[in-house]
Amino acid sequence: MNLLKKALKAREATSALFLVALFVIVSLLNPSFASSENIAAVFNSAVVYILIAVGMAFAIIVGEIDVSVGSCLGFVATVVGSLLRDGCNWPLAFAVGILIGAAVGLINGWGVAVMGVPSLIFTLGVNGVLRGAMYIYSGGAWVENLPKAFKDFSSATMAGRLTVYFCCAFLLVVAVHLLLTRTKKGRYFTAVGDNAGGATLVGISPVRTKVIAYVICGIMAAIAGIIFCSRIGFVTSTSGNGYEMKAVAACVLGGISLTGGVGSVLGAAIGAVIMSSISYLLVFMGFSSNYDNAITGVILISIVVFDAVIQHRASVRSRHQRLAARTSLKEGGLAE
Repeated sequence: MNLLKKALKAREATSALFLVALFVIVSLLNPSFASSENIAAVFNSAVVYILIAVGMAFAIIVGEIDVSVGSCLGFVATVVGSLLRDGCNWPLAFAVGILIGAAVGLINGWGVAVMGVPSLIFTLGVNGVLRGAMYIYSGGAWVENLPKAFKDFSSATMAGRLTVYFCCAFLLVVAVHLLLTRTKKGRYFTAVGDNAGGATLVGISPVRTKVIAYVICGIMAAIAGIIFCSRIGFVTSTSGNGYEMKAVAACVLGGISLTGGVGSVLGAAIGAVIMSSISYLLVFMGFSSNYDNAITGVILISIVVFDAVIQHRASVRSRHQRLAARTSLKEGGLAE
């Protein structure tokens, strides 16, 4: 019973229960949804969102944000798609894409952590630069005629109806979650996000930690861009637009606090599945998928407000506890 209560207190557990409830409600409204094929399709379609949400989780946990992930995804997809279309071998094309993502993350980390520019402003600027670079590189044209094997690989399955991409993303999330929660250096990210000054006092470098967080964020966006290119089969000049909002929404829905220092990549991944499933589930509920962005916005606002209320109540409770402790100490001193 104690283990159950402890599990329910975890933010990831709340998100997982919300996802299950969402599936149950849609199944009741439309019984045709309740099939292994449809549920697997929801998870398979969430791979790109999972990867960018995991990357965004690193940035938010250290107390920052990265609104350039969508453009990074689109730019990498454009470059990798062009290389593959022109006959470049897969490993080299993928390596170029990942290096681009790492470089974008390094630039973001330098601007935010080293130069001290507010993360929202700096990454918004990088977002614009990447979007422009994407247009210049492609000439505004779609990247099409990708190798058939590359496109077909997106439908290759590994565990029943689950695709290879989803299985790899799942293993990656588990590995990163264990790294963050079970290793000393992994806990640096949470420590910096919770109290950068305190982290410095115990020998943790907030600057280095934030730069690493941004590099990881960029690499995740790059991998997501490669998979996006494979799944969709083409890239447009607007590919990746709005993905940053989805990533932020997935993180807060998964229990990551926008103030930093609280949350996990596991929660972000669960939140990503929820966000990805919205447009898919709307169809089964008889609504147009055009409501997707509106619902995403409502969910994001609701969760942020709820999180702010929880943070405020926790702050007030802590303040009252400190006041009560000081009062008891004074009364004890007077009694003596």
